[in-house]
Parts: sequence; C-alpha cells; structure tokens
Amino acid sequence: MKRRTLFAALAATCIAAPVFAGSHSVTVGVSWSNFQEERWKTDEAAIKGALEAAGATYISADAQASAAKQLTDVESLIAQGADALIILAMDKDAIGPAIDAADNEGIPVVGYDRLIEDDRTFYLTFDNKGVGRIIAETVKAAQPEGNYAIIKGDKGDPNAGFLLEGMMEVIGDDVAAGKITVVGEAFSDGWKPDNAQKNMEQILTANGNNVDAVLSQNDGMAGGAIAALAAQGLDVPVGGQDGDHAALNRVARGTQTVSVWKNANDLGKAAGEIAVALANGTAMADIEGASIFSDGEKGVAMNAILLDPTPITKDNISAVIDAGHIAKDKVCEGAMAGVNGC
Repeated sequence: MKRRTLFAALAATCIAAPVFAGSHSVTVGVSWSNFQEERWKTDEAAIKGALEAAGATYISADAQASAAKQLTDVESLIAQGADALIILAMDKDAIGPAIDAADNEGIPVVGYDRLIEDDRTFYLTFDNKGVGRIIAETVKAAQPEGNYAIIKGDKGDPNAGFLLEGMMEVIGDDVAAGKITVVGEAFSDGWKPDNAQKNMEQILTANGNNVDAVLSQNDGMAGGAIAALAAQGLDVPVGGQDGDHAALNRVARGTQTVSVWKNANDLGKAAGEIAVALANGTAMADIEGASIFSDGEKGVAMNAILLDPTPITKDNISAVIDAGHIAKDKVCEGAMAGVNGC
C-alpha cells in the first residue's frame, strides 16, 4: 500500500484553499481519453494552474481514444509516482482494472467529466442531465413541434445516456402526444464530428430530408450535423454543448441555436484542488461541496460534485467574451444582426 501522510490540518478541507502547511510535494497524474478535442486544452490549463498554486506537479498521458492504451497509461502514471489520478475515461467499463491498480497502491482517483461508476472514485462533472434539458428546451422553444433527430455521443460513455435522459424529460410528453416525432437517433463513435455527419446524412436520407430540428449531444457533432443539413439546403434549429469556439461562432451566425457552455476553467480548477486534497489524505466525503450521486446505470452511491452549465445563445454571447473564453472578433465574425455582445 502506497504510504500517504494524513495531516490534522485537513480535517475540514476546503477545495478553494489547496495549499496546506507541512504537506509533502504532490504529483498528480492525468489520463486523457482523447486530448485532440478542443476543450481538453482549456481543462488542462486550469488543472495545471490549480496544481501550480498548490505546489504540486503535473504529469499526463493521452490514450488517443483507445481504452486499452488508457490502461497502460494509468500504469505508467502510477510508476512515475502519481499521488493522485484524474481520469477522463474512454470507456466506463474498460477502465475498471486501472481503478483496481490505483486502489492497490492507495492512490485516490478523480473521475473527470465522465462517470466511472465505482465508489473508490470521486466524480466531478457538470450536471449532464441538466445540459440535455437545456439543449432540448432551447431547441424546442425555436421549434415546438415536428420531426426531431437526436445525434448521440459514444455508446460507451455514460454521459450520452445522461444527456438523452435530460432531453427526453423536456420533449417526452410532446413525443407521447404526437407533437414531436423522433425520426432518428444514433450513437456517434468517439463523439467524432465525421461520424455524426454520417449519422445525420443517413437520418435525412431515411426521412426524405423531412427533419425540423436536431438535438446534438456536443458541439463537434453539431458541426457535423449542420454540414449534413447544409448540403441538403436545410437550416433548422440545432443544439449542442461544450462552448467550442467554432460552435459559438455558429451561434452568432445563426446556424446553431445553442451551445451549452461548461466552463472548463471551473471544472479543471476544481479537479486539481480535489486531487491535491485527496492525495494529502482528505476523505472523499469531506471535500467541500461533495454530495452523494447514485444516478449511474448500476446505482452505485459515490461522492461527487456536479457544476452548473450555462446556455449560450445569440442573446448572451457576451458572457463567453467577458469571461475570456473567446475573443470578440473570433466569436462575432460574420455575426447576424442583433447578437448580444457583437
């Protein structure tokens, strides 16, 4: 069992103040599932900033969308001396042996953004059901009835299920009443835009282009769906999430209705602070703001923090500009009239 020192000063740890007198130098290993996605670079910078503020060291590995590589990545991070791990899981089930390996060494794990349904991990994410609700509410406000397509994320990611649950909480009654018809829904391997575009093309072909709205589970896939729609001369409400720069510009241009912004700076900062606290001996239940989450597929009760997301539409694009998430000239390029902040 890896030896970790427990400090009396941690009895009531606050994640907002991660530097503790007398604490040893902590190394935090971060295992990224697929670092090529735009948003993870923002997350990484926030994690690094939190670790630097705590006097901790950052090491990382990119699984490059391979669940098998992620297992060896975690082994490598442990071998490099990680005192805590932050894991963005590629596959919720395949990651199990990595959690076992960390537990065998007494190394705490933060399940980052994607659920690892294991009570040995601390779950940190945004309210993904809430994200799904926001996407559906905004698109439904723009298109209250008709034929809907749902472009889902990777089948192995629990977030795809949470997002769908949130969406259906909003449109489910209208589907039952016949006001809305879901004419197609499909998982997109790896959350990749090109796979989403192919799915959207197939849904359009199957329905003679008779699609009135699209609920996409992230911005990259929304871009793929919009490309498929544009190729057929269609302009319909499309929702997504992540606050990707290209998506925010599409919102300003009017080709995407909403991008639900999950401020990666907040998530990354919290992850770094929590990892340091756990490495220094704080119990998961004692992390400030922690509550019990048990909405996973297996109903496992876990310590968790779920942050609140922000919907970005043409009416509040100024929010991402003011926060420094994107430069005004970048988000406002080609903007339609009436966009708040442009």
